[in-house]
Amino acid sequence: MPFLPTAKMLAHFTRVEISETTARRNTEKAGQAYVEVQTRQVEALEKELPESPPGPPVQQISADGAYVPLRGKDEWAEVKTLAIGTVEEPILSKEGEWEVHAKDLSYFSRLAHHETFGRLATIETHRRGTEKAGVVCGVNDGADWEQKFLDLHRPDAVRILDWGHGAAYVVEAGQAVFGAGTSACSEWLGTQLHELRHGDPEKVLDNLRGLKKELVGEEGESNPSAEKLEVVAGSLDYLEKRREQIQYAEFVAKGYPIGSGMVESANKLLVEARMKGSGMHWAREHVNPMVALRTVACSDRWEEAGPQISERLREQAKESAELRRGERRDAKAAVAAEAAIGQENQKQMTESSITVEPTAKDPILANATSKPTTGSSIPAANHPWRRMRIGKAAWAGPRPTVAAEI
Repeated sequence: MPFLPTAKMLAHFTRVEISETTARRNTEKAGQAYVEVQTRQVEALEKELPESPPGPPVQQISADGAYVPLRGKDEWAEVKTLAIGTVEEPILSKEGEWEVHAKDLSYFSRLAHHETFGRLATIETHRRGTEKAGVVCGVNDGADWEQKFLDLHRPDAVRILDWGHGAAYVVEAGQAVFGAGTSACSEWLGTQLHELRHGDPEKVLDNLRGLKKELVGEEGESNPSAEKLEVVAGSLDYLEKRREQIQYAEFVAKGYPIGSGMVESANKLLVEARMKGSGMHWAREHVNPMVALRTVACSDRWEEAGPQISERLREQAKESAELRRGERRDAKAAVAAEAAIGQENQKQMTESSITVEPTAKDPILANATSKPTTGSSIPAANHPWRRMRIGKAAWAGPRPTVAAEI
């Protein structure tokens, strides 16, 4: 929940009043603790390589991304989300179509590079038994990083292009050629989409090839409909590269899902509903703690995650206390070391000091540095001061008169 409503609701139901700032600080702290818990679990899996738990006969895994606003000028970042579910038996809809859905949904989200995301998501794929599931259906929108995700976690997964995305490319081509909203476009699309969903997708590809050929001149030069040609060629190229992923009639006959709606819903429910509210902007370091807690809420795992978070918070408190004690020890040791160095330097300076002894060759220096043998403060008769031409000490007799001085 947003922080301010959280504080108000907590006060209403528990009579415990906290500020919005306190709610935010503790939420982010708890989320960071859970991020660290899951990261440790991934590291343990990589080190210990435990046997995977059993998975369901048919499992669906879908991954997708949603953008959230960050603090800064027009800065956005993609949060990647994994949704995993157990595929149910097909059911017949009111429209007479066989539909396949997944249940027992769980999620994993992170703001991370796709390779890092794939590694960290191991905690969820291992938990759900993806490695030992009978058949894994990877239903995605066709992005390259999503295919690499399947390569990492289940290379033999059945790759399925989400029906909505596959149909969208056919629709774009038809609207470009026949015009959006025209009867000719509606008629053409009705035929092609029905064939794509229930028949042979190769026939749809052939029809797209026919449109492309009509838009190209006899000598291979484009006619004035260059924009139409670009759209049709792009749709055809996209679907041809994913020919094996658009066998929708075959997939449904086997009881496989053909839609990635569960992860698209996760983007809205898990990420966007909480992270893209009016006026919201997030510090990058606070995104993962928030989406980590959102996966707990949306996967309904508070009973499991709550104690793990509390234990990690206690560990952090101990680590902080030990860190402070260490800093105090280091500061005390630094002061002692500095004092020892000062004493050593003083000792070396004392030992290396040189006393200048007067010599007979320099009687002035000898007289100037020699100490009186008695306690009298009167200079000796041969003291240099008595030789000065100015001053009473320079005269042995009585003070001269003014005339004599002149």
